Amino acid sequence: RMDGKTVIITGANSGIGKETARDLARRGARIIMACRNMETAKQARDELAVETGNKQLIVKHIDVSSLASVRAFAKDIVASEPVIDVLIHNAGVAQGFNNKVTEDGLEFTMATNYYGIFLLTHLLIEPLKKAEQGRIVVVSSKLYQYASLNPSNINSINPVNYFSLFPIYLYNLSKFAEIMFTQELARRLSGTKVTANCLHPGVIDTGIWRNVPFPINILFKPVQMCFRTPEEGARTSIYLAVSPDVESISGQYFRGCRVYGLNRRVQNVTKQRELWEASKKLVKLTDEDPQI
Repeated sequence: RMDGKTVIITGANSGIGKETARDLARRGARIIMACRNMETAKQARDELAVETGNKQLIVKHIDVSSLASVRAFAKDIVASEPVIDVLIHNAGVAQGFNNKVTEDGLEFTMATNYYGIFLLTHLLIEPLKKAEQGRIVVVSSKLYQYASLNPSNINSINPVNYFSLFPIYLYNLSKFAEIMFTQELARRLSGTKVTANCLHPGVIDTGIWRNVPFPINILFKPVQMCFRTPEEGARTSIYLAVSPDVESISGQYFRGCRVYGLNRRVQNVTKQRELWEASKKLVKLTDEDPQI
């Protein structure tokens, strides 16, 4: 059970995030559904409230690709939530096909999948530290294997290397960054009551692939027949959020509710630290912001 626990789930209005919220609502958790699309978020909240009988489902707006939106959301949370037990970074996008730039001058896919969670984690770290056993869960992907990150040029709109030939390279790159971030975060939180782990949910048929352009979307159709369901994809997120088996585990990558090995490139400690420092500059962290 999760009675009395406060959980924040980004992207909880659909896909894996919604299924994670559904399960945790059944366990009695108080859930803050942090979503960009408020209409679908409210529909999801109402559906889950009726189905689970849990009335402690709160919808709040966040656009994780926008630094201003992340800051506004975090300010609201810090003012209203003295304790956060679990923070699940679930929201994501596969926009690597169109190379957009955000209002902050950041590459859109990296901004959504990585920079936003980097900033949000910093801004919410104090309420997480006040939990009996705070947990940070990052939904990543095994596609990180098809990326290579240069910490001195992480905001490249058109990165050029062998891996960039893949059509969703920027998505893969963002997942590579998420894993590096999670491991460095875990090191920095060592000695606190907060853990940080990441996971591969499986290849899931969710809305994240809605931005795949023609004609690649046609090629995707037969592949999607083999995708797992969002309910199946949510299992490891749920496990990391609730299981007593992982309360002392941090900095690990999970697949199928088990610790899974990572390649050496993503575990380069020097580059992880360089990525951290570069990210602080890109998201404009100040001395007044919470530090990790």
